[in-house]
Amino acid sequence: MTAGLLVPVLAALGVLSSYYVQVIHGDWIDRQQAACRHLPFPKAEHVAGWAGLALGLSAVIVCVLLARRLRRHHSVRLGDTWPGLLALVVVWLDVPAILLELFTLWATHTPDGSGSVLGDCG
Repeated sequence: MTAGLLVPVLAALGVLSSYYVQVIHGDWIDRQQAACRHLPFPKAEHVAGWAGLALGLSAVIVCVLLARRLRRHHSVRLGDTWPGLLALVVVWLDVPAILLELFTLWATHTPDGSGSVLGDCG
């Protein structure tokens, strides 16, 4: 029962972590512009990017394990219980979120060709 409720929590935390990558990046650019120099890339951005993907994939894994356990021990399909149905719906909605998390992770590890615009530092 609690595993079915864990799936939406993991999926939501994965999306929030991927969003936090953008917040970290925006703050880093703002600090560079305020300092009028290039600052080291924040490692927290990499950590948040990997955490988002790990959480999104964990939601899918927990849902699969829950389905196997329900089938094996209780002879019930995943969609026959409300936590299982919730987990199933969230996993289907989590598939596009995992693609977003993959893109965010790729963007985090790809160097910015144009560099940060520091603005008027004269």
